[in-house]
Amino acid sequence: MDLKQLEYFVRVAELGSFTRAAIALDVAQPALSRQVRLLEVELRQNLLTRNGRGALPTEAGKLLLAHGRGILHQVERAREELGRIRGSLAGRVAVGLPPSLARVLTVPLMRAFRAELPDATISISEGLSVAMQESLVAGRLDIAVLYNAQPGAEIDITPLHEEELLLVRKRPPGLPEDPPPGPISLKEVAQLPLVIPTRPNAFRMHIESEVANIGSRLNIALEIDGVSAILDLVADGAGCAVLSRNAVLNSIRPSAFTTQTIHDPVLRTKVSLATSSLRPATLTQQTTLALIRRTVGEVVKA
Repeated sequence: MDLKQLEYFVRVAELGSFTRAAIALDVAQPALSRQVRLLEVELRQNLLTRNGRGALPTEAGKLLLAHGRGILHQVERAREELGRIRGSLAGRVAVGLPPSLARVLTVPLMRAFRAELPDATISISEGLSVAMQESLVAGRLDIAVLYNAQPGAEIDITPLHEEELLLVRKRPPGLPEDPPPGPISLKEVAQLPLVIPTRPNAFRMHIESEVANIGSRLNIALEIDGVSAILDLVADGAGCAVLSRNAVLNSIRPSAFTTQTIHDPVLRTKVSLATSSLRPATLTQQTTLALIRRTVGEVVKA
């Protein structure tokens, strides 16, 4: 059995599409289809049901998928063990970060990774928590930092820390930066025109849930995804926002905004590390997990 053919099949089965798998593997779709078909011919089994919506594993395909993940993981572990003999770990790690943290985490994480894993490669992408959780299950990501992640059969969750959410407004002209405005109640926040992400953004769902718990509803002025876009609209006077302090401090012009703490109740969002429970972490991925924990700890303390 050819390992490349096995890898191609596993990726198609995980992503449910030859098109998506070809993009993820950076190979031409006809070549991908041909290699998977050769594997089916060798095993004398139809491994995938092909239809207009994609490709789904047959019963034989599901069995090979379970074995294939384990085989590919063991091959990766063998490569890592051989790398350790040379004195360093190798391999590739795909990490997903939420936009509000990517700006502050990407550079220090890259520096730490290059220092500790010079023979390994890392790719970092931004995404919403829901989309990144799906990417973990599908195998497009190895590690993700998620907001308010819910444990599941296919995802392992490790809490990192909690972030307080603040009310963010446009700073009026001539208003000095100090002292900051006093606290504001969540009920008052709900009455303000808010620029807020669309569902199922983790911030949006958390804020709506907390507002519903106090018997109120949000006054939504605009729905838009992307922290930078939300802050641009707040700076333009389109409304207020509810974001973490890091999101404001790492914006292009933090002085353009005022922030207020929210009480009755205080809004806090949980930040967690997530990995797929379907694929055990390699040594390189385990080292990367430790680097992310350390980097997040340093950023939070700062």
